[in-house]
Amino acid sequence: MQTLLLVAFALFAGLLMTRLFIKFHLPDVTAYLVAGVLIGPCVLGRLNITGLGFTSFDQVESLSLISDVALGFIAFAIGHEFRLSALKQTGKQATIIGILQAVITTALVDAVLVTLHFLRPDLISLPVAITLGAIAAATAPAATLMVVRQYKAKGPVTDVLLPVVALDDAVGLIIFAVSFGAAQSMQDGSTNALALILEPLMEVILSLALGGITGVVLTWLERYFHSHRNRNALIVGSVILTVALSQLKLDVGPFTFGFSSLLVCMMLGTVFCNLCPLSEELMLQADRWSGPAITLFFVLSGAELQFQVFSQPSVILIGLIYIAARSIGKYFGAQWSSRLAKSPETVRKYLGITLLPQAGVALGMCATAARVMGAEGTLIRNIILFSVLIYELIGPSLTKMALTKAGDIQAIPKEVSQRRKKQLEEVTKPVPPAFDK
Repeated sequence: MQTLLLVAFALFAGLLMTRLFIKFHLPDVTAYLVAGVLIGPCVLGRLNITGLGFTSFDQVESLSLISDVALGFIAFAIGHEFRLSALKQTGKQATIIGILQAVITTALVDAVLVTLHFLRPDLISLPVAITLGAIAAATAPAATLMVVRQYKAKGPVTDVLLPVVALDDAVGLIIFAVSFGAAQSMQDGSTNALALILEPLMEVILSLALGGITGVVLTWLERYFHSHRNRNALIVGSVILTVALSQLKLDVGPFTFGFSSLLVCMMLGTVFCNLCPLSEELMLQADRWSGPAITLFFVLSGAELQFQVFSQPSVILIGLIYIAARSIGKYFGAQWSSRLAKSPETVRKYLGITLLPQAGVALGMCATAARVMGAEGTLIRNIILFSVLIYELIGPSLTKMALTKAGDIQAIPKEVSQRRKKQLEEVTKPVPPAFDK
């Protein structure tokens, strides 16, 4: 009962918050995240009222299954953007931008934090600086996709943005594999550096292979079902199955190989959209089903944000430097790489702003660091938690602003907005009292 109350309360809190935020023209994603913060353990949860907010972070973690499935659908939808017909126009520039902006961001954050290490070695160590630089490459695809969908963004920036965000995670995992291996070697000479580099690299390869296989199977099975209801159930079941399989771990000698659910589900969507002729229509059906789960995902993400990191001055200082360096790296990295790719002027000017949000993949990387690097890993985790808190709250609004400036988000025509306002007034108009004859 308590779990169901928490799910219902979280869902209603997120939906009601959007009604407040719409007055300020803020994206729904920001409303969901703020609602999560308010009902989380740091705010409403402190009242310790059962069913009214999350009283502990363990309660939030107990609903992680919903977040895993929702993230699987988000990744599946992003993979659907890798349609070959569309990639013929944007594939080359998306590949160039996706790789170069991630490398440039890592290099800049590394340079800034390594310089800080030499100036204040008591504040940050070299392994911490290098690890944070690697994590900086990762971008959060979920918030970006939600903003694009909510405002039906369409244009040159959006066409490049979604493939770049998808590539960002694969590139980020590879950069993290190399950098984290080097950081571990500096911290402890006895560490198996080969495992630290090989395992994340194999994670990318195995994830793409698993996603490709499940995509082929899904396309083959789709031919045997003809109603929208059954096909929708097939897609939903395939995504959930793929998320489940991505939790597997393979022990091969001294190595342990895993999968990235993001990459697996992205590859599933990519293969499906290119092999199934009805994928466009079926994706619309799946989006309608997954909407509530995605709403819960962002509310739970907000509830997971921990304000305790504000109590550590060193975390705030390094966090602000990290945020500034990463933001500059993303903006100018995207600008320079898009110029090299000969992208339109709007892409050069606004793409970098849309790449600022950071969450899921970065949190996974810092969790790995916290598990392996001891006290220094805990410092890394707290810095990333601080940056995620900032990025997730302001990132969606910046993405909306950039896409609006680029012309990808069109303003609602005046006559349409007036008609909607009139309809709303009709619905909320008080009913006159009845009179007896």
